[in-house]
Amino acid sequence: MTIRIYQIDAFANRVFSGNPAAVCPLNYWLDDELLQRIAMENNLPETVFYVKNDSVYEIRWFTPTVEVDLCGHATLATAFVLFNHEGHPGNIIHFHSPRSGALTVKKQGDYFILNFPADIYEQVPLFDELTNGFDITPIAALKGKTDYMLIFENENQIKTITPNFEQISKLDARGVIITAKGDKVDFVSRFFGPRTGINEDPVTGSAHTTLIPYWANLLHKNELIAIQLSERTGYLECRYLGERVEISGQGKLYLMGEIYVE
Repeated sequence: MTIRIYQIDAFANRVFSGNPAAVCPLNYWLDDELLQRIAMENNLPETVFYVKNDSVYEIRWFTPTVEVDLCGHATLATAFVLFNHEGHPGNIIHFHSPRSGALTVKKQGDYFILNFPADIYEQVPLFDELTNGFDITPIAALKGKTDYMLIFENENQIKTITPNFEQISKLDARGVIITAKGDKVDFVSRFFGPRTGINEDPVTGSAHTTLIPYWANLLHKNELIAIQLSERTGYLECRYLGERVEISGQGKLYLMGEIYVE
C-alpha cells in the first residue's frame, strides 16, 4: 500500500520556521494502530489524516504517541495541501472531527483562516505540582478543556523560562500554555506537552482557542496579533468571535512523497 505524504511548515512564511506537520490523504480509514505507527515513524509534532466524505473532510490528528482532540497547525497544513495540491475547489473547506466537531478553513490570498470553537476555561489555584514545572512563578493559572494556562508578568519571562518536563508530564492535562502581554504584539506564548510526546511545540493553533478569549477579554479587543516564542517562532493573526475564534497564518511546502506500508 502506498499513501501520499506532504510535509508542511504551518504558521510560517518560509521553510524551517513555524510548525511542521505531515499530511496524509486517505481513501478510507485505516486501523488506529497503523495510523499511530505512521505518526510515530514520521516523528513530527503532528501527523494528520483525512478522508473525503461528500463535501466534508473527516480529519484526525496524531502526535508520535497519541491521538489528540484538536490541532490547529496540522489543520492549516491540511488546508494548504487541499487547496494547492489536491484540487479542492473554491476558497473554503469544511472539516469534521470526531472529537471537536465542525471546523472550517478559508483561503484568503496566501493566508489560511481557521475557524475553531473557543475554549471554556476557569481560574484555578497556583498549586505546587503546577508551579514546580517552571523556574519562574506565574501570577495566575487557568484550566481549559485540555490544558493548563499560566499567566506571567512580561514577555521576557516567557522567553527565558526553564521548564521541568518531568514535572509537567505528571499533570492531568495535555500540556501547559504559558503566556504574557507582548512587547510589540498583543500577546506571546509557549506550549509544553511532554505527556503527548512533544516537550515544546513550535506553534500550537489549538492553544490559541484558550489564549484568544483570555486576551480579548483582558485587552478589550477582538482582533489580536500573537507570537509563539519557540525556537522556530510562529506568527498568528487572531480574532475573537464569542463562541468561536479565528486563527490565521501561512504555510510552506517542505516535502512531498509516498509512504510504503504492508
